[in-house]
Amino acid sequence: MVQQRAEREDPRPMVDATLRRKPDANLPTTVVAVAPVVAVAPMSLEEWGALPEDDDGELVDGRLVEEEGADPVHELLVSSLSATICAWVKPRSGFVFGSGVKYGLTPELGRKPDLSVFLPGRPPPPRYGICVSPADIFVEILSPTPEDVRRDRIQKFEEYASFGVSFYWIIDPEARTLEVFALEERGLYRRALGAASGVIKVPFCDGLRIDLDVVWADADRLGTG
Repeated sequence: MVQQRAEREDPRPMVDATLRRKPDANLPTTVVAVAPVVAVAPMSLEEWGALPEDDDGELVDGRLVEEEGADPVHELLVSSLSATICAWVKPRSGFVFGSGVKYGLTPELGRKPDLSVFLPGRPPPPRYGICVSPADIFVEILSPTPEDVRRDRIQKFEEYASFGVSFYWIIDPEARTLEVFALEERGLYRRALGAASGVIKVPFCDGLRIDLDVVWADADRLGTG
């Protein structure tokens, strides 16, 4: 991958995805809340992939766990971003998928990002079953609960880097921010973009622009309850 200079430096330290694979007893332990377990019995990646659509959940440590709840603002942002990205990538022979597509990150870990994007020039994903190769872009829309925020910003941040996802986008509806993280050669994510308003030129996606003011205005039309 060709490294490019970030448009805005991130004051936070980079997360080294290798720490997850090679724990060091001298490192401080971080306690991360996890989603409730749905299935107590161990489940293989293939069994998870064969579950019917009504059995929602992700596979974590070989167990089926609940996904975060999707409220109207979450789904509105997913549909808005999907339409914008699809209008850009489809004429270029790329693909955009919603949260129903399953990715097998490891034999015991399966995730379903809110959006995934295969950029032009990449081999297409399979017609059926689990994707065991990473998409170019994974997108997650943060839900307001602390557990979901920790999962997307800590757990998935490391998991997606280890899986080899080139770009990880995090959209925070509460803070009204879009962050784009790019995977570097050492398996590290570095923030390439942090924005809250205006028309954004998405890094590494030539010609893709997102009008954040329009995105947030759509969300403002929802009720306050």
